[in-house]
Amino acid sequence: VNLRRFYDETTNIIDVEGFEYTCRLWTAVLEISVLMAQFPSREVAQLSYDYRTLGLGYANLGSMLMVMGIPYDSEEARGIAGAISAIMTGISYRTSAELAKVMGPFPKFEENREAMLRVMRNHRLAAYDADEYENLEIKPQGIKAKYCPDYLLKSATKAWDDAVQLGEKYGYRNAQATVIAPTGTIGLVMDCDTTGVEPDFALVKFKKLSGGGYFKIINQSVPAALRNMGYAEREIDSIVKYAVGAGTFAGAPHINHQTLSEKGFFAEEIKKLDAAVASAFEIGFVFNVYNLGEECLQRLGFQPEQYYNFEWNLLEAIGFSDGEIAEANDYICGTMTVEGAPYLKKEHLPVFDCANKCGKIGERYI
Repeated sequence: VNLRRFYDETTNIIDVEGFEYTCRLWTAVLEISVLMAQFPSREVAQLSYDYRTLGLGYANLGSMLMVMGIPYDSEEARGIAGAISAIMTGISYRTSAELAKVMGPFPKFEENREAMLRVMRNHRLAAYDADEYENLEIKPQGIKAKYCPDYLLKSATKAWDDAVQLGEKYGYRNAQATVIAPTGTIGLVMDCDTTGVEPDFALVKFKKLSGGGYFKIINQSVPAALRNMGYAEREIDSIVKYAVGAGTFAGAPHINHQTLSEKGFFAEEIKKLDAAVASAFEIGFVFNVYNLGEECLQRLGFQPEQYYNFEWNLLEAIGFSDGEIAEANDYICGTMTVEGAPYLKKEHLPVFDCANKCGKIGERYI
């Protein structure tokens, strides 16, 4: 389930009713799929029929939190994540109990009845952030009411009240209902910026195009988050441009259309450079014989032993300093981070923290 689809940016509210309906619907779908699945061995097939385990989960939590303006590594984020997880699992088990009322519980339920109901009761206790649990040596992390929106907490506790009550009466159709998977592959198909329960790994990414080449894009949650936190459109544009770059040599410091022309590049060659740099990691990657051609480099006075040497730097060879190249690179290709971006307030930096340091100058990470 793509959590981002249930968050309304205009009201700053998560559509709990829609999320519950989706969890309920997909629990039924997954239950049906148990009879349709194929298994690698007889033993695995038998266990699947005996316990009827499902795997409902969610993705894009990190993206949703970013859009909400909530740092991933915060108590508020943990409160929201806990409530969403509780709602999903509680609704799924409630639905499983309703299915058991009609179709009977999973075959191995009765011999595991006491243990399973104890687990369900402990889930409910965690939703209420209880002090005492049944037969647990390590206390689980409950939902902290102080950090969780009231409407989410109420939905979470009600879901588990219903799940336990119905389960004690009818049992459960499924021994397991939910799981948080990495969703590394399916998350991309679902158009998720972040996978599973994880934070984003980088704000700026390179996506490979089916027709060849790459496309550089910032996490689409960044502009939405900035907008939600009250930044003006021109400020958002400046912050995004700081991260992903202008994607052109036009207007760049030191290395631009004018200076390149003065160095001897023709207009068509500058167009080639502009087209290539839009998806480049660094500007130096586009100044090569494969992009410009031998005729261009020979006209500029260079020999094959130079431009076919991968350690050779054309920009340095035509007179640009390391400092000039670095400044131009930040303008054209971006810094890959929002740290140091114009207009961005320091207190908002944690909202955009990722699992890794972003770009060459980025220092923050979770």
